[in-house]
Amino acid sequence: MANNPVRMSKIRHILQLHHQGRSKLQIAAQTGIARNTLKKYLKQFTESKLTFHEISELSDKDLEELFVKPQEQPISEKLQTLFSLFPSIDKELKKKGMTRQLLWEQYKAVHPDGFGVSQFKHYYARWKAQVNPVMRMEHKAGDKLYVDFAGDKLSVVDPVSGEIKAVEVFVAILGASQLTYVEAVASQGKEDFIAACENAIHFCGGVPQAIVPDNLKSAVTKSSKYEPTLNETFLDFAQHYSTTILPARSYRPRDKALVENAVKIVYSRIYAKVRARVYHSLEQLNAAIKVALEEHNNAHLKGRNYSRRQQFEEVERAALMPLPPLRYELKKCLYATVAKNGHVALSADKHYYSVPYRFIGKKVKLLFSRHSVEIYYNYERIALHTRARLAYHYTTDKEHLASAHRFVAEWTPQKFISWAEAIHEDVKLYILKVLQRKQHPEQAYKSCVGILSFAKKIEKERLIKACQRALGYGAYNYKTIQTILEKELDKKDPSPETEQLSMPLHDNIRGEHYYQ
Repeated sequence: MANNPVRMSKIRHILQLHHQGRSKLQIAAQTGIARNTLKKYLKQFTESKLTFHEISELSDKDLEELFVKPQEQPISEKLQTLFSLFPSIDKELKKKGMTRQLLWEQYKAVHPDGFGVSQFKHYYARWKAQVNPVMRMEHKAGDKLYVDFAGDKLSVVDPVSGEIKAVEVFVAILGASQLTYVEAVASQGKEDFIAACENAIHFCGGVPQAIVPDNLKSAVTKSSKYEPTLNETFLDFAQHYSTTILPARSYRPRDKALVENAVKIVYSRIYAKVRARVYHSLEQLNAAIKVALEEHNNAHLKGRNYSRRQQFEEVERAALMPLPPLRYELKKCLYATVAKNGHVALSADKHYYSVPYRFIGKKVKLLFSRHSVEIYYNYERIALHTRARLAYHYTTDKEHLASAHRFVAEWTPQKFISWAEAIHEDVKLYILKVLQRKQHPEQAYKSCVGILSFAKKIEKERLIKACQRALGYGAYNYKTIQTILEKELDKKDPSPETEQLSMPLHDNIRGEHYYQ
């Protein structure tokens, strides 16, 4: 009959002939299978992506599920009854605490001659796949590291107070090899989460192409079906390791089904072992987890003759990207406005850092770690400083200052002495006297600038003679040089007996009539 299913031995024969390179015409003639039916089986073989040797190792039951569609198999009345119950069973399964085992017991109570529990679960899975098909994810070696926190927590006991503290459990798993990493951390906060991700990467000995986290706040600031907003610190961590962040879609556990299953396995293989003891620190707890984790990774996978560790070493380790020479340094983020003096405050230390003067008045972002401070404006890094923790002090890069401000920032006694020496030795001597007499350095610097700037306004010879004459007076200030030049006394021969330099006028000087 046309609808009779083909025996598995016949399918094996077809695949063997195909593997030997026989044509479809030859296979059809030798096996007695219609050419259209033959094409259908060969197409299914190609779509399965299995080799002939892998197909040969399958049992007849597995081969039947692969090549014979459910509708091609005769469906008994008992099976039809069961399939009709699955919509309500599926709804019941969504209730908290409900399991397939409990539902089978209810089914068996109503249908004593019904299917056993194994067949019940098998047919339910088949029905579920038909009504709610799921794309089978092919995991490439070195492609993705799935990360998540377990729902159930572990605990440590304070050795002094006896207080029991609940701790989070971080789980990571590589897609292709299923190598698993588990670590207990204090919280799901950003710092603990990123540190755990980094430890997982170093545990694997290489960097995957992408990290797939859940939509927790430590990873994703704003979730989105198409383009979620990533936490900036987590994104900076990913950039340090040259990897990508691919958050799972909200309410789509299938996007991270691998790590969800890993968490379930961790409950039975790690939690069950470590809960038998009391731990007084995270270090003690993680040491116990490490032992149980090694056993888990070295145990054979179900139905296979190799372990996760073996599969990782053979398939995935070489596909991972190399680790960077330095570990990531966690950075924190702050926003601040650049002050009029061209500096921005890092409020955590009450310290001020310079930025290029054109950003004065702009709101900038500060990313700072233990050793450095980076300042960004519109995603462009505009300044990088070594972090200083001196409160109310300034760290200034001279290149950030405007030309006039840069000149002022470079004021030193040696600068003015060299400037004066380039004009004349007597000018240098006069500047030295000015620097010595002024009580405040900045006051002396301003006087020096004023005096030396006359060299650009008048002939240098006039400034030299003015300084020589002022040295004779014993008057060392800007006003003295200004008066000599304005009255052109530098052009006259000095006559101390007859010449008396009048006191320069100044608003703060009261005058000779004030006390009368």
